[in-house]
Amino acid sequence: MNNNSITNEELQRLHALSVFEMDAYKVGYNLIAGTDEAGRGPLAGPVVASAVILPKGICIPSIDDSKKLSEKKREQLYDVISKEAVSIGIGIIDEKTIDEINILQASILAMKIAIERLSVIPDFILSDAVSLPDLNIPQKAIIKGDSKSISIAAASIIAKVTRDRLMHEYHKKYPAYNFISNKGYGTAEHLEMLRKHGPCEIHRRTFQPVACLLADRAGR
Repeated sequence: MNNNSITNEELQRLHALSVFEMDAYKVGYNLIAGTDEAGRGPLAGPVVASAVILPKGICIPSIDDSKKLSEKKREQLYDVISKEAVSIGIGIIDEKTIDEINILQASILAMKIAIERLSVIPDFILSDAVSLPDLNIPQKAIIKGDSKSISIAAASIIAKVTRDRLMHEYHKKYPAYNFISNKGYGTAEHLEMLRKHGPCEIHRRTFQPVACLLADRAGR
């Protein structure tokens, strides 16, 4: 990618965002996968994880933690990452499994599936905040890794855009909840519609607002 049009400030930011990757390269790792999830907090829908292996030394202007980016910018970067990545894997865990094993374990499982679905086996993993058990691959968990590692940032964007697109599809099936806008998060409008219509098939029954509503209705 042509770096000539990138400001020095942006080049410095991207260099800082690549420190964990550069450290891994220095000790001999070549295929570094960043992994992250989207959708831990919503009341409805799946949790989606991505694993992304980027080429060594890649420069992707504006890449950052997906939460810091506009929807339009995420979509643009999704296309760039999809084109430039060595490999991308996706893991999706539905709401029923989330209710069965809890959201933390579902997030970990989604990330492990995403890694397993990479077309090449990484020799090092950078994950956002959590360690991934039962993987025979060296790894490093980084707190707030999506804002500190270019690989994890890339994974956060792929996961977020993938999940948002899924919620757009669910909106067509369940328009009353306006999932196209709230993506399943507990906005005031979503909570109002939840009280009015009750939960639909993709609501997470163990999450407090949904669980309380179900308990209240059962007690009537």
